[in-house]
Amino acid sequence: MIAFHLPIQLRWSDLDPNFHVLHSKYYDFGALCRMDYLTRNGITPAVMARESIGPILLKEECSFRKELKFEDKVSLTLKISWHNKTASRWGMQHEIFKNDGILSAIIKVEGAWMDTRLRKLAAAPAEILNLFENTVKTDDFFIKP
Repeated sequence: MIAFHLPIQLRWSDLDPNFHVLHSKYYDFGALCRMDYLTRNGITPAVMARESIGPILLKEECSFRKELKFEDKVSLTLKISWHNKTASRWGMQHEIFKNDGILSAIIKVEGAWMDTRLRKLAAAPAEILNLFENTVKTDDFFIKP
């Protein structure tokens, strides 16, 4: 199984006036994690362009647990929470940890693949389904009919 972990370097520009990480940055970290996961596993921008396919988000939510501050060491995980039989629609979960494993936030997303020529939802190529099948799952993972 592919376990995906991404360390994040916090920047001064990530902070809000209260000197903790701005809430919208958590979503940016999740997007960075998803794209890094795809790219590191062979689903590069070139592959997506060749296949005329790209990921889109249909829903995104974050549960904030512990604040992140500038001096924190931050990392994200990515797990597959669900997908349909063809992985054309899918869910992922990120856990954001700070300093030695303190859970800071959980991001849940629902997404799909879009045909970039037709601008319509599309089936995922077999290599994406294979990647999703071989990635660590959440405890409540399911395959949607």
